[in-house]
Amino acid sequence: MNCPQPVIKTKDFLEQGHQRLEVIVDNEASRDNVTRFARTRGCAIEITELGDGCYRLFLQAGEGDSSEKQDFDVDEYTCDLSAGRGLVYVISAASMGRGSDELGWALLQTYIQTIKDIKPLPVKILFYNGGVRLVAEESGALDALRSLQEQGVEILACGTCLDFFKLTSAIKVGHISNMYDIMSAVNSAAKVVSPF
Repeated sequence: MNCPQPVIKTKDFLEQGHQRLEVIVDNEASRDNVTRFARTRGCAIEITELGDGCYRLFLQAGEGDSSEKQDFDVDEYTCDLSAGRGLVYVISAASMGRGSDELGWALLQTYIQTIKDIKPLPVKILFYNGGVRLVAEESGALDALRSLQEQGVEILACGTCLDFFKLTSAIKVGHISNMYDIMSAVNSAAKVVSPF
């Protein structure tokens, strides 16, 4: 559910007299909002990370500190998830930074490997120009890209660029795309991130 619905549902169940609740949310903002609200109602909270950005919250009414209790204002529990849902990474070269291309290639592979550790995950990663080498050549980035793809991140590689570098038949992860798809993804993104 989108914010503030997880908090509203939690509030409703507590007001109906339920003493123990299990709440599952699919983002950190909802986790934090439900936790903050539950504390204002004196609930003890146990949080378990389920993976893929999901969390299970066990709430026990009346076992926490209720000194934070305050009036309920739904506006305090809204959150904007569009930044995560519309985050697009753009990789437009085979090197990160300027100076040494060899060092830049190594840095770029590490950059790709680190994406999984930064939340939220992007919805898409776009590769064009020399960046297509990362999806078509053996590198330290391939396993990381496959893992991201398995987690629902769409990997798109420019078909014209793959043709130019004679890598079309060598693509190892993602899908061959075109300029229309790339421009559409950038245009509809809430945020575009590039290491250059």
